[in-house]
Amino acid sequence: MESDIEHMLRRLLRPLVAYLMRRGLGYIAFRDLLKRVYVDEALRGHEGDEAPTDSQISVVTGINRREVKRLREIATHPDTAEPRDWMAGVNAAARVVGTWVSAAAFRGPDGAPLPLTTRGEGDDPGFDALLRAAKVDVRARTVIEELERAGVVERLADDRLRLLRTAFTPTEPREKLLFLGANVGDHMRSAFHNLAGETPVFIERALFHNGIGASRLNAARPVLSDMADRLLRQCNEQLLEGNLASTDAAGGDPEREALRRLRLGVYYYETDADDRP
Repeated sequence: MESDIEHMLRRLLRPLVAYLMRRGLGYIAFRDLLKRVYVDEALRGHEGDEAPTDSQISVVTGINRREVKRLREIATHPDTAEPRDWMAGVNAAARVVGTWVSAAAFRGPDGAPLPLTTRGEGDDPGFDALLRAAKVDVRARTVIEELERAGVVERLADDRLRLLRTAFTPTEPREKLLFLGANVGDHMRSAFHNLAGETPVFIERALFHNGIGASRLNAARPVLSDMADRLLRQCNEQLLEGNLASTDAAGGDPEREALRRLRLGVYYYETDADDRP
């Protein structure tokens, strides 16, 4: 293995391996999953083409042919197949909150998110209208219950819904894992896209400081968090303007553009100055 690639992999894998060991997941479990991922990615590389043979997959992955055959059989078994959209509920809640804080129709003169009735009354666009604007095809009651469970909304005395936080952040361990996989996975895809010299070049930058006093950092942390929150809301406003963020399927209209997806994220991490990555 090339030394630069090995160095990169060590830095990527160390926090992951440390987490897996804390969860009691050892090398054998990780190795078995890694083999499945190798085979899955080799198959993905042939999508649209004639299905590759087990021998071809074996050559590309370095996994013996018998094991490739076994893993392919497991992948096609209905009991082990991944759900079609395993983040649907989490994404829907996050999209509703993002639209609520970003779309002009759901904000007051001061820019703050308006309290909403369930179906809308008078000048109140209502929660049903919010779901339509967010392109969420789920019953209002289901989404409201999820937002209440997560502590994102509260029901007022007049039965209107008030938004308590400007972002949907998961509270359940499983939801946090789903967010982590989606966010970090796309971050890595962005970096490897740029590493391969593909165009357009994706945003992949970070701010780094070393040796900042703990008290100064304690004071700066909430300010940085607020700045990050405002950046993401402004970006969402830009995408919602003119319905640029439509999630409607392209369908059979040949004049409509192919739809794409994006993820723009901000992350923050701090540790002791002598704790090297």
